[in-house]
Amino acid sequence: MIFSESNTGSAMPKNKSAYFTAYRSLKLDRDTRGVLVATFHNNGGPLNFTAPDHTDFVEAFYRISQDRENKIVILTGAGGEFIPAIDFSSFGNVADPAVWSQVHDEGVQILENLTNIRVPVIAAIEGRAHVHSEYALLADVIVAAEGATFNDLPHFAAGIVPGDGIFTAWSHRAGAGRAGAFLLNPQPLTARAAHEWGVVAEVVPNGKALSRAWELAALYLKAPEVTRRNTRVHFIQPLKERIIREVGYGLSVEGASAAALVRSLEAGH
Repeated sequence: MIFSESNTGSAMPKNKSAYFTAYRSLKLDRDTRGVLVATFHNNGGPLNFTAPDHTDFVEAFYRISQDRENKIVILTGAGGEFIPAIDFSSFGNVADPAVWSQVHDEGVQILENLTNIRVPVIAAIEGRAHVHSEYALLADVIVAAEGATFNDLPHFAAGIVPGDGIFTAWSHRAGAGRAGAFLLNPQPLTARAAHEWGVVAEVVPNGKALSRAWELAALYLKAPEVTRRNTRVHFIQPLKERIIREVGYGLSVEGASAAALVRSLEAGH
């Protein structure tokens, strides 16, 4: 079991933990009330998602889930974006079974560790949530700015199966028919449309998503801690069960399609 520094007698303040500085693309800040803001970024700007980030996020979300000093978690992105882009080349030869084995295992663990966060989770979305939007959909509440858009750049449009949990998350929140159509013909989905689908809880003016998330965090903190924790556990359980049941299989079929795509490109087709 991993203990936060406040439980081990360290002199580190309760609103700080050693793991906060361990991840190059996830900035972690916690206020004295225990509200943790996890910001996706590259050097303070929007995140271009890479394979090292995929590896880091497994541990990052595990540590967040285990740290009982975290009372509320807010997920957001830097530079007016959530996660706008991905560097495919950083993942190497995805036709190599050893390479995909790592991608597969990390992909499963990231989502399971997100669902294991046992306090209310709020996603504050500005700009593009075009890569791994399922991370946001594992929050209890999504607040999106008027100009925010949701999309799925890495999968069907690029030639591979959307099997990493994005279909599971979107179909749970919006229904299988809408999710399937969205992922088969990925186009930017506006915050207003996502609100109509029941995915986004609130649409706010541009630049106000994080401040609204802070307001909600303050509201949730009025409830007793056990109530907050158990409410998150209760609300996430149906989606957590689907993730455990579906994502390992989904990443297997995604891996087969990725290998086929690489071989097709190598053959010049």
